[in-house]
Amino acid sequence: MENHERDAMAFDVVIVGAGPAGLAAACRLMQQAQDAGQELSVCLVEKGSEVGAHILSGAVIESRALDELFPDWQAMGAPLSVPVVKDELHLLRDAQRSVQIPHALIPATMHNDGNYIVSLGNVCRWLAEQAESLGVEVFPGFAAHELLLNEDGSVAGVITGDMGVGADGEPKDNFTPGMELQAKYTLFAEGCRGHLGKQLYSRFRLDADSDAQHYGIGFKELWDIDPVKHQQGLVVHGSGWPLGGGTSSGFFLYHTEGHQAVVGLIVDLNYSNPYLSPYDEFQRMKHHPLLARYLGGGKRVAYGARAIAKGGFNALPKMHFPGGLLVGCEAGTLNFAKIKGTHTAMKSGMLAAEEVFAALAAGDTGGRDLTGYAQRFQDSWVYDELYSSRNFGPALHRFGAYLGGAFNFLDQNLFKGKLPLTLRDNHHDYAQLRQASEFAPITYPKPDGKLSFDKLTSVFLSSTNHEEDQPCHLRLQDPAIPLGKNWREYAEPAQRYCPAGVYEVVVEDNGLRFQINAQNCIHCKTCDIKDPAQNITWVTPEGGGGPNYPNM
Repeated sequence: MENHERDAMAFDVVIVGAGPAGLAAACRLMQQAQDAGQELSVCLVEKGSEVGAHILSGAVIESRALDELFPDWQAMGAPLSVPVVKDELHLLRDAQRSVQIPHALIPATMHNDGNYIVSLGNVCRWLAEQAESLGVEVFPGFAAHELLLNEDGSVAGVITGDMGVGADGEPKDNFTPGMELQAKYTLFAEGCRGHLGKQLYSRFRLDADSDAQHYGIGFKELWDIDPVKHQQGLVVHGSGWPLGGGTSSGFFLYHTEGHQAVVGLIVDLNYSNPYLSPYDEFQRMKHHPLLARYLGGGKRVAYGARAIAKGGFNALPKMHFPGGLLVGCEAGTLNFAKIKGTHTAMKSGMLAAEEVFAALAAGDTGGRDLTGYAQRFQDSWVYDELYSSRNFGPALHRFGAYLGGAFNFLDQNLFKGKLPLTLRDNHHDYAQLRQASEFAPITYPKPDGKLSFDKLTSVFLSSTNHEEDQPCHLRLQDPAIPLGKNWREYAEPAQRYCPAGVYEVVVEDNGLRFQINAQNCIHCKTCDIKDPAQNITWVTPEGGGGPNYPNM
């Protein structure tokens, strides 16, 4: 494609991603500027069609970081209106039976007293309103597609994706070149497995001294349920059936306002059976009586899926590099012991904002390696919280749900995370997949259209949309691998681990064909993580594409 002149806009700070971390950073930057009476230009770019369109989380959140950012958030109308009133933990023993764990035996990190059930998408929409009122320029519908680098290799901002490029790579009549968003400092808040973050990890060797990151795929559905069955403020967590055989998972069911409930499942992506379909496991899980008693007779109104980074403290990378910082789930700050990452993501963004503002206020012209961010992080409660729960995930991986749960009870409740040992799991998730010949194919029940549904029906509920005539944003490093190595050794697992029907192996008269239905992609990033050959790279599609979650 011929070169086109790009327009450029210069800012003091550019933030990539309008999730909790990016928005908290934007607000904190402007608060400091106002307090100091200084001018500051901050741009926040978001690939979703609007702020919140790509936000997916359970979510039960702690308000700790929000209390610091906006102490009067209640009076300001923040959408935290459903406090947790009851908290349950269950173990599903089989398709019919379950056992409730006594509250006194639940790891302290999983207690939810004082927390709130929220739509994180709506929380982000509210934070965006605050950011704009403080003077932040928020640009939704623009995907940060490339890193902008100075001659010395430091980060100088980002380049947004071109609009109006055909599938053949040639500009269409409506072509608009991407724009250079130049910055003294750039904060990367793309969320788990960020497209540019992945490049930054490689370029600056950010994870050279940390353990392997671990991931899960999280599913979520929003349901209108029978008002008689609705218990606003009820939080239910659990694990067990239908997953087994070394595959770890956890489910959730939260009763929010308006006679609605959210139900979901997180499946660890270190599973070994290539025939396993996390999506289908979630669908059949909803038939368990513990869940069906609430969902039965209800109506499913939204669906989504997203990968989460759950490696915790041991997998934290170096978060600073010349010209920029990593914040939130881009750096893996989620506390899996609490199944919560909003408060830690927000605080990491606020710490980054304080480090950047201190530099700029001192006359910094940008491009430096802000090493002070590491000390700020280490001196914060985020560090203490993640350190105290460092063994939670590795214990479950190494010892399983029963023994691992017992270890975590001792570690969290009795020793308060201060046991004098650190468990580690330094095996990459994709490398845990074993040969298909070691397993029998799994036959999943046919969806009944009442509690369980097929993938395409679910994708429809996610309101996913992409411009069809555009380059495929799911890049194969070697197009021969799917029907070569992956088909031969793993029965091509992409057609099962993808929660949106993006990957298909199509049988034709002259053989097999590997098909990528990129229009279905809900931007979960699971393929980028779990492909055993690490052959798939997720890149940003045209800005505004993807899911459009209303209040997930």
